[in-house]
This record gives sequence, C-alpha cells and structure tokens, in this order.
Amino acid sequence: MSNIVAYPLSFSLVRNYMVFTFKRYYSEYIVTGRENIPAEGPVIFAPNHINALMDALAVHSIAPYKLPVIFLARADIFKNRTAAKYLKFVKIMPAFRMQDGMENLGKNNKIFEQCVDILNQNKALGIMPEGNQGEQRKLRPLVKGIFRIAFTAQQKDNLHPNVKIIPVGIDYGDLEKYGKHIIINIGKPIEVSEYMKSYAENTVTATNEIRERLRSDLNKLSLDLATKEYYECFETVVEVANSTYVKKLSLPDNTISRFIARQKIAKRLVTLENTGSEKIEKLDFLCKEYSRLSKKLKLRSRIIEQKPDAVITILLKGLILLCILPVFIYGLLLNFLPFFIPVFVRKYIMKTEYEGFFSSLQFGLGIITFPIFYLLQTLLVCYLPGTSWWMTLIFFCTQYPFGKWAIKWNGTTKKFIAKLKYRKLANNKSNDLLQVLNVRQQIIQLIS
Repeated sequence: MSNIVAYPLSFSLVRNYMVFTFKRYYSEYIVTGRENIPAEGPVIFAPNHINALMDALAVHSIAPYKLPVIFLARADIFKNRTAAKYLKFVKIMPAFRMQDGMENLGKNNKIFEQCVDILNQNKALGIMPEGNQGEQRKLRPLVKGIFRIAFTAQQKDNLHPNVKIIPVGIDYGDLEKYGKHIIINIGKPIEVSEYMKSYAENTVTATNEIRERLRSDLNKLSLDLATKEYYECFETVVEVANSTYVKKLSLPDNTISRFIARQKIAKRLVTLENTGSEKIEKLDFLCKEYSRLSKKLKLRSRIIEQKPDAVITILLKGLILLCILPVFIYGLLLNFLPFFIPVFVRKYIMKTEYEGFFSSLQFGLGIITFPIFYLLQTLLVCYLPGTSWWMTLIFFCTQYPFGKWAIKWNGTTKKFIAKLKYRKLANNKSNDLLQVLNVRQQIIQLIS
C-alpha cells in the first residue's frame, strides 16, 4: 500500500514529463472550473471515458501538483509482467470485470479496500464511472463501484474532510489526430456526506440518487449525444448547425463557444427524439443525404457553411502559404520520422483497430521517439564542421516548434485547397453543391 501512495522523485519526473507533453499534443488545451478542485483529498475524479489513457492524462494534467491521482483500470492490461510493473509505478491498480472471469471478481474486494485506504489518507482516486470505454460521444450507464468506494470511505470513522467526487467532462477535437483541441470541464464537487443519511436508511436508494447526480453533472460538462438509435444523425446535426447556433447564442466564434453550441443542439435533438416527433425521422433522412453528398464532394461542414473566398483573398492566402513553404519543408524533415514511426507501429505492427486507442498509443510511442530523434539530430549537427555551441543549442530548441509549424501549414493548405474546390463548384453552379446546401438549410430549419 505504501508504494501506491508514495510520491518518489522518479514518479514526479515521469508525471511532469507526461503532463508537459500531453498539453502540447493538442493545438488548444482548455480547462474550465479549476476552482472546483480541492487542494487535498479525499477526492475521486470521475471523468467521462472515450479516449483510453488520454482521459487519465487529462485528469493528471488538472490535479494539484502534490495530489497524484491513483487510477483504476481494467485488469486485462496487467497480464504482461513488465506492463504490470510500469502500471503500478504510474499508480494504476487493476479492476476486474465479468469478462475477466467470475473467479477473479472476488479480487475486487481487496482492490476496493485499498481504494478506501487511499481516500482515508486524504489522497486522490481516478475512477471512470462508466466502467468501460466507448468512442461514441455519449454517456453510458454508470456502474456502482465508484459509489461503493465513496460511501465506504465516508462511513469509515466518519471521515473528515468529507469525500468529494469531482465530475470531469472531456471533449476532444479528434480521437486520433494530433494537433486538435481538448476541453476539460471540471464540475462542482459532489459531497458524499450529503447522501450518508439516505445511505444509512437504504443503500440502493442512496446509490441511485448520487449516481443520477453524477450523471446529470457529466451530461452538463461533456457532449452527450444521448440517442437510442440516431447517433449518426445526431453527430451530423451538431456539426451542420454548429456555426448557426453559435450566432444564435450570440457567442464569439471560438472552440469553447462551438462546444457549448454542440451541447445545446444535442439537448434539442434529445427532446425531439423523446417526444416521438416526426422531425427526428426526417432529420435522419436528411442527415444521410447530407453525409452522402458531402463525402461525394469531399468537403467538410466547416467549408460548406462558409461563403466562397474572394479572388484577392485566395491570392493572398496562396502567396502566404508559398512563402512559408520552406518552413514546412524544414519542419517536416526534422520531424518526419519521430512523428510517423508511432503511426506506422500502430497501423502495421500492432495493427490496432479500435479508434479510441489510437491517440493513446501514438502519444505513448511519441514521447519516446521525439526526444530520441531530437537528441540524435542535435548530435549530428554538433559534429558538423563550423558548428558552434550556440548554433547547436538553437537547432535543438527549434526542432519541435518548426514541427508544429509544419503540421499547421499542412492543415491550412488542405483547407485552402478545399476552399478553392468549393469556389470552383460554386462558380460552376454544381448540382451536387446546390443540393448539399439545400439539405443543410433544411436540417437547420428543422431544429431551430
């Protein structure tokens, strides 16, 4: 037990490095509600779970420096001895599920006892309340394990300070690609002590009450496309109507505003589905048509929703991209191998098929490949004739920034080409483009 709650220098260094690189994996690292995190335990962080180990790192990135989070994870990832030692080092404990075998479920009692002891020592736990991972942006049923631990810890010696459950909503710009946004919304603490009277009277009732509270909070903090049978429709509508809702809500056009607009659209769609409105069936049909046409045109919603750029704007953007091309080439050459080796390993060696694990695997490999290649490339430059120490230092420090510039240039160029194509289609009065614009307008009108 002492090993799991200890805070050695080795763990501190690894945690700091992981959090530092994690924040730089995303183009925008946005956190709201930091004031809701207590300075010390006993605390249980309860995030939604759609992106494997990245969800745990998101929690680590917001936790106070002296409050390391000890996580529970599915037991099957502990089968390899080397992996098990590393997982224990980074403060992850196994939780056994039905699929791990009925004979192993009894081991959870010991794990839960350890979790209670961790909280009794005013430390922090990280527990995924959904119990499993799903790559769809919707909350799944919450399992009772987190509440069993919380109630037991609070009940033991009438624990003071009180156990708090911190709901955490995480939203990713993309589950696979590097350089997208991440939004971490931290909710107000749920005081377990407030449910202890009900727990003493009826454990089932108290568990259901606190579970509903946590679910409600997570719904407010994340994008919950809570549909029973129209998920693809919901996913399409929140993108198609996003900019319209941002304007409707009088919000500035930025990442957090677009997230808020998606939440509002999702709630509107849930209402339509739950009331049995015929609109939802019509929306489903329109969304399928919109997806078919946009894929045919190879244009994303963010391009379709904008007006075609003026000729002078296109010329100016093209000239700027051309001028920055040498920076892209330089950054690409310095970062090609460390960036694409993790992708190659994931695709062709490990052959990982589950999208919800892509970024975790690529990030995990990347934090090894990038420093190795940066050091090797720096040593190579260092031994070039006429290279001074300060030139070597500048080279070392500029490898990563130029790599980010290269990725940004690549993304901007793709958008530029898409806008050129969009303008050409608009000028030629493409029938497919006119249809997709018409369908888009019908979708927006149906949810207004």
